[in-house]
This record gives sequence, structure tokens and C-alpha cells, in this order.
Amino acid sequence: MQGYEPGMLVKSKAGHDKDELFVIINIEEEYVYLVDGKYKTLQSPKKKNKKHIQYINYSDENLVSKLKGTNKVIDEDIKRAIKLYLLNSNML
Repeated sequence: MQGYEPGMLVKSKAGHDKDELFVIINIEEEYVYLVDGKYKTLQSPKKKNKKHIQYINYSDENLVSKLKGTNKVIDEDIKRAIKLYLLNSNML
């Protein structure tokens, strides 16, 4: 299984949010906390089992540095990271 890290983009494989993109903001034993900046915000992240998400080899460097540093992350940062991925992969 991949090493999940905060700031990494993932895709939901199961549930009502199947095929949606999220950013990992926190990691526990077998669960990750996901946000999309729109429906699942930083104030109410989605708790999801690691086996129900698909690893995407992409992370926004600005977002990762904010999550690891002392800068405050806002929902617009999350939305921006997802939109940049979609633009770079021509999925938008």
C-alpha cells in the first residue's frame, strides 16, 4: 500500500462520492481525512477508509508546504489544488 501524506490527491473508489477528487489533510491508522474545499471543508472533513481511496501521483507543492508549515490553509487552497490537477491532466 502507498505511503499516504497530507496534501496528496486521492480519488474515492466507493460510496456516494465515488470518482470524486479529494485532498488528504490528516492520517490515522486505517483512515484518512479528506477535503474538497466545497462540500467537505476543512471544518468538516470526510473520514474514509484507506482501502476505499485510489492513490493519485500528484500533490500541489504550495499546499503541501502550507500543511507542513505554520501557514494557515483555507478551503480555496484545496479547491485550487484540485483545479490545477484537473487542468494539468486535461480533465476539466
